[in-house]
Amino acid sequence: MSLPLDVIIIGAGSAGLAALREVRKRTERYLIINDGPWGTTCARVGCMPSKMLLEAGNSFHARHKMHALGIHGGDGLTVDLPAVLRRVRALRDDFVKATLKATDAGEREISGRARLLDARRVEVNGTTYEAKNIIVATGSRPVVPEPWLAFGDRILTTDTLFEQPTLGPRIAVIGLGAVGSEMAQALARLGLEVAAFSKQPTVAGLTDPVVNDTLVTLMKHEFPVNIGGDVQLREVAGGIEVTNGTATVVVDQVLAALGRKPNVDHLGLDTLGLDLDDKGLPPVDRHSMQVGGLRVFLAGDADGDRPLLHEAADDGHIAGLNAFAEQPRSFKRRTRLAISFTQPNAAVVGRRHAALMEDGEGGFITGKVNFDDQGRARVAQRNHGRLHVYAAKDTGRLLGAELCAPDGEHLAHLLALAIGQELTVAEMLGMPFYHPVLEEGLRSALRDAATHLPRMQDSDLGACGAFGASALD
Repeated sequence: MSLPLDVIIIGAGSAGLAALREVRKRTERYLIINDGPWGTTCARVGCMPSKMLLEAGNSFHARHKMHALGIHGGDGLTVDLPAVLRRVRALRDDFVKATLKATDAGEREISGRARLLDARRVEVNGTTYEAKNIIVATGSRPVVPEPWLAFGDRILTTDTLFEQPTLGPRIAVIGLGAVGSEMAQALARLGLEVAAFSKQPTVAGLTDPVVNDTLVTLMKHEFPVNIGGDVQLREVAGGIEVTNGTATVVVDQVLAALGRKPNVDHLGLDTLGLDLDDKGLPPVDRHSMQVGGLRVFLAGDADGDRPLLHEAADDGHIAGLNAFAEQPRSFKRRTRLAISFTQPNAAVVGRRHAALMEDGEGGFITGKVNFDDQGRARVAQRNHGRLHVYAAKDTGRLLGAELCAPDGEHLAHLLALAIGQELTVAEMLGMPFYHPVLEEGLRSALRDAATHLPRMQDSDLGACGAFGASALD
C-alpha cells in the first residue's frame, strides 16, 4: 500500500464502523486499527447483553402481577441464573458476529495499539503509517477506582458482568447512572440481594427533581438505594464490606457502574500541538468532529460527549464524510435522546430540566402528568411514574422532557420527533391520540402545559379538553 494513505481509522467500535462505511465508498487507501477485542462495546458488553438480562429479570418479576389478573401459580416460578447468563452470552455472541462481518477489512485491518506521532502519522506494532486524514474512534472503558482492583475478580464492570457463570447471592451496585440503575433493578428482579449506592442524588440521567424522586422511590420498593457520601470498600469476614458512612452491607461481589472514560491514554494526542482539557482531550467541533484546524477527527465515546450508540454512529458518519471534504462541513445534530430501560423507563429528551433552569425559570413552563391513575397503565398494572414536558413560555414550542413512565422509550421517541420538528404544545394537541393507549398520558401532560399558555381558539381541535375520568383520558 503506497503512502500516504487517504485515511487511518483508529478504533473499530460503533463510531469507527460508521466512519469505515463512508471511507470504503470513496477509497481503498485506508487502514483500520483496533486494540483489544473487535466488535462494538454495544454488542459485546453494553446495550445488547444488558437488555437480555433486563428481559429475564422483567419476565420473572411479572409473576407478582399474575394473582391480580386471576392467574395462579406464579409463586412457584424459579430462576436458573447460570442458564440466564448462558443465554445472554449466546445471543450476545451472535450480535458480535454481525458486527465483525461489518468490520472485515482484510489486509487493511490491523490489531494493535496505535499512537499518534503527529497529525499525519500513526505508529502501530513498530510500523509507522502516514495518512492525509486520521479518525480517532477509540471508545471508552469502565471507571474503576484503583484501590478496588485489590479485590480482584469480585469487582465487576459491564465488561466482565456477563462473563460470570453465576452471580451473588449478595451484590452491591455502585453508581446509578443509566447502566447502574438498569443492572441494579435487573439483578434484584432475578432474585439477588442487591444494595445500590450513588454519590449523586440523581439516577438514570434524570435532572428534574420530581421525576427523579419518583423513580428513586419506585426503585426503593425493590432494593435498598443509598444516596450520598463516598463509597468505601474493605475486606471483612464473609465478603466485601461496602459503606457510604450511613449504610453498610457485606456482599460477595461489587458491580462498579461509575461511568466510562475515553480511551485516549498514551494515544499521543499531546503530539497534535493543541491544549488538552483535564480529561486529556483536545478541542473538538461537535458539528464537524474536527480537532482544531487539523485533518484529525475525534468520534464516538472517545470524545467523552453523549456516549450513546446513535450519537457515536453519527459522529463516525460525519468524520468519514469530512475526511474527504476539502473544507469539513458542519452538520445539524439530532435532538438529544437518552433512555434508561429501568421499569418504568427513564428518559431525557431535548433540553434537560437542569439546563433550562440555568437559563432562568421564567423562560419555560412545565406540563405534568402522574401515571398513577392513567387508564391503560392501570389495566396493565404499570400505573407508576411521571412525565414532565417543557415548553417555551412565549411561543409554546416544545423544548424538552424528562420522564419515568411505562413504555417511556416510545413516549420519548414521540417527543424527540416533536422537538426536532419544533412543534408547539398546541400543534401536538392537534394530533390524534387513540384510546386506550399509554400515549394518552403524554396528551394529559400537554393539556396541563396548555393551561400555562395563551388559550387556544375553540375552532382548534387541540382545545378539545379532558373528560376528567381515567377510563376515558
